[in-house]
Amino acid sequence: MKLPRTTLILILLALGLGGFVYFYEIQGATQREEIKEKNQQIFSFGEDDVQSLTVKTKNITLSLERNTQSSNPKWSLKSPTSGPANDAIVSYLMDLLVKGKSDKTLSIPANQRGEFALDKPQATINITLKNQQNHQLILGKPDFSDRFLYAQADPAAKPDGNIDVLLVSTDFANAVNRELSEWRQPVDNSQKLPPLNIPLPTPTKSN
Repeated sequence: MKLPRTTLILILLALGLGGFVYFYEIQGATQREEIKEKNQQIFSFGEDDVQSLTVKTKNITLSLERNTQSSNPKWSLKSPTSGPANDAIVSYLMDLLVKGKSDKTLSIPANQRGEFALDKPQATINITLKNQQNHQLILGKPDFSDRFLYAQADPAAKPDGNIDVLLVSTDFANAVNRELSEWRQPVDNSQKLPPLNIPLPTPTKSN
């Protein structure tokens, strides 16, 4: 049976529309979600890729380097003092740097950095990878909801003169705003102090 030309055209259009809906809505949605997830990631390096860190806050600037001589501890303090670092504290920061995501990205003129406290940040984290690549994260002030921090990752002006401002977790502020003593490896006093040998009093003879 030969179908009328108009009916055949309508069938072909329906098939074409169905194919478009399938690829755009189903497969395209998956691809768009992958792109969205990729865009939300702050950095793309892994923890083992990092060789050293420099953390600068308003109160202190410290340098950390991966310990190549021993796996315990993994990190060493290089300045302002030297010695084993607190692996738990450094790992907390590293986890944020490696897995941290941006909730939203704003594009603003570079001369408006001060409105987000990015010109005088609360902290700047410089990261050096084993392949000598460098990355930087600048932490500004909290947003209006106090749920996120304004931040810049690898700051650079775009061709239009604007810069990207990220919204990142306030956990970053908790991770870096610490006293120097917190960055040091805890001292196990039980192994350093010798046992106390207190002589017992000598009993006196009664008359």
